[in-house]
Amino acid sequence: MTNPSRRPDAAPPQDTAAVRAREALARKWSYLLSSVVVVAMNRDELDAELGDQLDALCAALHSEPFDPAPFEEVGERLVALGYVNEPGLKRTIDVLGKGLMALEELRSVEQLAVRVVGGIGALTCGFSAARARSILDQQESMQRSLLKAAHDAQRDRRQTEAKFEVVAHSSTNGILLVGLDGRVVWANEAIGDILGHAPEPGTRLMELVAPGSIAVFREMIERVLAERGDFEREPLQLLRGEDDLAKVTLTASLLRDADGKASHVLVVADDATELALLQGELRRQSLHDVLTGLPNRQFFTTHLETVLRRADPELGVTVFHLDLDAFGLVCNSLGGRIGEKLLQHVSRRLRTVMSREQAMVARFDGDEFGIVVENSPGTPDIAAIMAAINTDLSEPVFVDDHGLAVSVSAGVVHRPSPDIDPAELLRMADLALRQAKKDQRGQWKLFHGNESTADRRDAALAVVMPGAWEQGDIGVCYQPVRVLATGELAGVEAVLHWDLSDRCAELADSTGLILPMGEWLIRIAAGQAQWWRQRGELDAQFGVRLTRHQATDADLVSRVAKVLDETGMAARSLTLTMPVGVLPVAGAAENLATLADMGVRIALDDFGLGPRDLAWLTELPVVSVLVPKDLVRRQDTRSAALVPAVHDLGVDLCVDGIENADQADWWTDAGADLAIGAHFGSPENAGDFLKQLS
Repeated sequence: MTNPSRRPDAAPPQDTAAVRAREALARKWSYLLSSVVVVAMNRDELDAELGDQLDALCAALHSEPFDPAPFEEVGERLVALGYVNEPGLKRTIDVLGKGLMALEELRSVEQLAVRVVGGIGALTCGFSAARARSILDQQESMQRSLLKAAHDAQRDRRQTEAKFEVVAHSSTNGILLVGLDGRVVWANEAIGDILGHAPEPGTRLMELVAPGSIAVFREMIERVLAERGDFEREPLQLLRGEDDLAKVTLTASLLRDADGKASHVLVVADDATELALLQGELRRQSLHDVLTGLPNRQFFTTHLETVLRRADPELGVTVFHLDLDAFGLVCNSLGGRIGEKLLQHVSRRLRTVMSREQAMVARFDGDEFGIVVENSPGTPDIAAIMAAINTDLSEPVFVDDHGLAVSVSAGVVHRPSPDIDPAELLRMADLALRQAKKDQRGQWKLFHGNESTADRRDAALAVVMPGAWEQGDIGVCYQPVRVLATGELAGVEAVLHWDLSDRCAELADSTGLILPMGEWLIRIAAGQAQWWRQRGELDAQFGVRLTRHQATDADLVSRVAKVLDETGMAARSLTLTMPVGVLPVAGAAENLATLADMGVRIALDDFGLGPRDLAWLTELPVVSVLVPKDLVRRQDTRSAALVPAVHDLGVDLCVDGIENADQADWWTDAGADLAIGAHFGSPENAGDFLKQLS
């Protein structure tokens, strides 16, 4: 929506940066204003409208001499937009007062602060004047409507009375017409349904009220007769037969005759009994999971506040965040209905296992559950509770003739501070759960505060990585791969480098950023290799390590092929290293084999003592394996036994993380082929890397 009164001198600036700055300020104004006002515009329309108004204000600040009139017009325009109240004016003043002063295009305006202050004052005056006119117009309109209604009521009195009878008879609310002496004159059928019998004319209204509500009822009627307000409303109880009570909301108002004198009291009884039951059921449903009947996350979080306060100060509480292992596999193979029945089974078993403890079991989302235990001297330790849960769930249950058994992984927070925020407590349990699921299924992990600090730092770094990459703070460094026996250069490995973290690739892998960033790394490395080769400075094998996310990427092969085509690098000159642990995941082994068919050399990272590790070498075209740093430092006979086992399969062995001469000598004696590590050269930028080699 565009302001039709926009002036030619209010046109936006031609400078692109100034246009963007104005648009950003207009969007901020629109966002903050829309949170406190009601206008007949959608967000895009409001953005455009306020953008036009901002153009007019900027034009006024640029003009010579300065005229605050456009500011006053904007204030009037705000009132015309809709229900823009004082909070809307305050938001406008806050945004414009700071925003106009910060606009780069206005920095050269003389006495800018004086102009902005004067303009804001004019805007406020325009707003106040327009708001006052609007209120007066509304009051006059209301007065005319009331006068018309009064005349209509007098003219159509008989028709109104007839309508009243129709409405009263058809109403589901009980309606009683009561004389000033407190006796019933007339009643509709609905009041009979509420009371279980129809009150006879002449019955004292007080006789229908339950004894416990008589005092409240008497005070309400006294206020009605005293004309303290148009009507009085109170929740109370009426007698329903001999042994039952009806919960109602009773509304009473005074009626007058044609001469204006009080004649009757109109009493309306709204039966709250069914409503109370309905509200109770709705509240229960809002706090419980529909599928399992367990408390939901909202109820669980509220309950945590209570148990944290009342828990034994010495024993405290224990919070478990559980996740079903391989639940997705069940749903994908057998269908969602089977998965739902399995969740119902698990919920019943969890309640049974925890039935001897003062505990609440809840279902969070999907296949995640929560348990909070109020510890007592007899509460089993965490390991025993987890063992009991997994033992119980490991017994097969038949769901539609399918024998199913599951295990759970868990994050555990033991004896947290009673002052901790429940949301923070659940976050800690979730962090511990993530750690537990990193290793293997059916495990649990106890939360430790120092891990939380590290995890938070990693999460914060992972979040800002895209911006750091965009600004050039993340680059590529190169480290040498040496022949262990001679120290000769066997190749070059390209790695991501960021001053803020030495785990750059791992952080990028956690967010998915590694897919574009990893392709960029390979492109930069291949381009650098070609540059050195063409200049005759270095002709070596170049390697890049892939993360778990990259190794399973369905587009990995096409990404690599595109880079090789763009840079002209020969496939045989590139070595890609995959984590050995990712090979069982669908797509990883296929990616490896396809890349090898293209001519790319393939290595396996984190190659160790796993029972499956050596088997992969007989099944896949691997030319080299990298022994991880923990095995490099361990230097035991089992580690050394890897070397001949790998050599027997025609594969080279590279040790990663050689830090000193003693480690280099030990692995040389063990027969290892290649080495990487600080002892042979740390990662450096392209220029320093060549100097390091010379």
